[in-house]
Amino acid sequence: MSYFVYILECKDGSLYTGITKDVPKRLDEHNTKDTGAKYTKIRRPVKLIYQENSENRSTASKREYEIKKFTRVKKLQLIKEASLVD
Repeated sequence: MSYFVYILECKDGSLYTGITKDVPKRLDEHNTKDTGAKYTKIRRPVKLIYQENSENRSTASKREYEIKKFTRVKKLQLIKEASLVD
């Protein structure tokens, strides 16, 4: 089963990184449900601005950790580069 690493942009302009098996479902949870992350609950609405596929939970978690250590500028560069490829 594939996992996805994703980045959300919050209402306040901050960025949130997470992993999931189902991106649309998780985005809905972040925006409407109590199962969304505590961080995003007070920063709604959030929008999906980046996602990448990972082969399993382990690689997704490692990539999430790597991205979370990026500076904001480096995260925005990753997002921009991904949009140029699409």
